[in-house]
Amino acid sequence: MDNQRILRVTARMREAGLEQILVTSTTSVYYLTGIWVEPHERMIALWLTSDGKATLFGNEIFGLASTPELPFVAHKDGDDPVADLAKAVKPGKLGIDKFWYSKFLIGLMALRPDVTPVHGSLPVDENRTYKDAQERAAMRRASAINDQVVAAAIAAVREGVRENELAALVNREFLARGADGEGAMLVCFGPNGADPHHGADATVLKPGDSVIFDIFTPISRYWCDMTRTVFYKTVSDKQRQVYELVRRANEAAEAAVRPGVPLSRLDEIARNIIAEGGYGPCFTHRLGHGCGIDCHEPPDVSGASDAICRPGMVFSIEPGIYLPGEFGVRIEDLVMVTDSGCEVLNKYPKELQVIG
Repeated sequence: MDNQRILRVTARMREAGLEQILVTSTTSVYYLTGIWVEPHERMIALWLTSDGKATLFGNEIFGLASTPELPFVAHKDGDDPVADLAKAVKPGKLGIDKFWYSKFLIGLMALRPDVTPVHGSLPVDENRTYKDAQERAAMRRASAINDQVVAAAIAAVREGVRENELAALVNREFLARGADGEGAMLVCFGPNGADPHHGADATVLKPGDSVIFDIFTPISRYWCDMTRTVFYKTVSDKQRQVYELVRRANEAAEAAVRPGVPLSRLDEIARNIIAEGGYGPCFTHRLGHGCGIDCHEPPDVSGASDAICRPGMVFSIEPGIYLPGEFGVRIEDLVMVTDSGCEVLNKYPKELQVIG
């Protein structure tokens, strides 16, 4: 158990008027307990009360043991997974993790009609938003490795290469540098880059293509995430114009990051630059997202966000322009809010590159 994190979460519970919550996502359970379990279709739930007492409920197949600090109540396959939990929770409001399967929640409600489920993710989510010193070090290390991997991927751009070949290379490079598993990535050539979430396929690189590498994976449980766009053999005037516009938007938003600045303002800064350049409708997604034990976690960096920059936040700045049938450009860094500004975690250069 991380007692400091528990104390911060329970303080937020009391502020929210919650005497008890269920924490059920793998990453949030890990954040509070140091225990990593992928339950799949089975149930795991950390019951936390506002006085700091915690009990973990789950399947015996997880191989967990009780400790004085964290009792583990186990059930077997074939048992009602919520039966013991239903005996433990108190009547009244119960904060429910936003990721808990409805089959478990409905089962609990059937056994305990005196319990009122309410949204209960906020006390944990708000604390996870602000990285402590250990987490900041983990994020820096992961991003440094990501810089090395994108450099290796760009160096492998060559005539006749396929998107999925480069994607496989990214996986190998991440694993060689200590990633937790295979990486997740988008490798997009030419017109495929106009789809912000294109999956790597057998498309073959040709001269004049833009090449987007959006690569991200967990390293010691903490995610890296960055995007670079380069060009193969030649770059047209239009491609150069779009690239420099996206780079300006990325760098202007990063320059504005400091404590007290609304995250919606960062989105506005980047979006205005792209709109003034004539490509406003082609920037089709939010500016960014929080990153940590999950690749996508609070805070949201968009025009709809009500979050304010505070020291310890880590989030992406990733403007893009997408031209269907032609090409796309996206440039992404992770940034960490500091006491006086921000630290850009990715160091790989952003100057326009023409490969080959």
